[in-house]
Amino acid sequence: MRVTVERAALLKSLGHVHRVVERRNTIPILSNVLLRTGENGLQLKATDLDIEVTETVAADVLDAGATTVPAHVIYDIVRKLPEGAQVSLETSGETGQMTIRSGRSRFALGALPEGDFPDLAAGELPHSFAIPAAELKQLIEKTQFAISTEETRYYLNGIYFHTLEVEGALKLRAVATDGHRLARVETEAPEGSRGMPGIIVPRKAVAEIQKLVDDGGESVQVELSPAKIRLTFAGGVILISKLIDGTFPDYQRVIPTGNDKRLTVERDAFAKAVDRVSTISSERGRAVKLAVSEGRLALSVTNPDAGSATEELDVDYEASALDIGFNARYLLDITAQLQGDTALFKLADPGSPTLIQDRDGAPALYVLMPMRV
Repeated sequence: MRVTVERAALLKSLGHVHRVVERRNTIPILSNVLLRTGENGLQLKATDLDIEVTETVAADVLDAGATTVPAHVIYDIVRKLPEGAQVSLETSGETGQMTIRSGRSRFALGALPEGDFPDLAAGELPHSFAIPAAELKQLIEKTQFAISTEETRYYLNGIYFHTLEVEGALKLRAVATDGHRLARVETEAPEGSRGMPGIIVPRKAVAEIQKLVDDGGESVQVELSPAKIRLTFAGGVILISKLIDGTFPDYQRVIPTGNDKRLTVERDAFAKAVDRVSTISSERGRAVKLAVSEGRLALSVTNPDAGSATEELDVDYEASALDIGFNARYLLDITAQLQGDTALFKLADPGSPTLIQDRDGAPALYVLMPMRV
């Protein structure tokens, strides 16, 4: 194989594919990126057996061929080459190495044969639709923080996507929960998504999708089956991922419907006040107490080892007085996702979950479990 490619194009493509490669691998080939010449240039592919990312970059192909080299090493080499450089990649069957040349720099990397590289075949993907990149980005960004990291409840280690009818309109909904908080965001269902199975996209794939969506493009083509999903991004990056094989819990049951105590607070002022008083809290507890009465909210934290802190805010609240505690970190995570100037809390009692939204009927809805304080 002999091929010449622009540094900037190669670096961008390696940046997309090398992220899925784990730093430590017991299977040597999984540490490598596959480089293969094709009609359109140079194809790069990397996988961890759960996710596969493929991209083709324009290149001047002199001799066709394919090989695999360590993904993080070649990425670091290309990253450190000067801007505007041309990069030459060359293999010879005799040495089992790939030579990288650029200007006066020359590197020789150990290579493994293409035949050993695994292929994450997508199989039949009967459901297909296009979704605007901005909408996919919003669905992920506003739910990702609530994904559980607890491996024993593996079915919570991702975002649950499904379609459903809401007041006569078909919606695409994304849900994530870790048992302490729940995030639910919906958007108009894309044409062609009706009848798709409910799927759980794993946390690592979610993070990669978010980065690829950030790189631009107007829409993303989605193809899926109950077991796998394939996303094609603008620029030709293709991500295939296995889906979590499990049943997402009936999240509707934990969304309260009878919370009649309405607290409206200025979002930014509230977040800053929570951040200030939680400076005193212990790393383990992180509990902040909200004492709500008519027109007034008192935030307080008491830590036997560090002292105490209080702050008061003017709020819109007309129900009976209530004291309730929350994890300060969770409060800040949720308020950071809200977009309006105000935050609406729908409360019931100190032991029941609280609903948090920008406003009534907002597309994003959050549920937070209280803490004892």
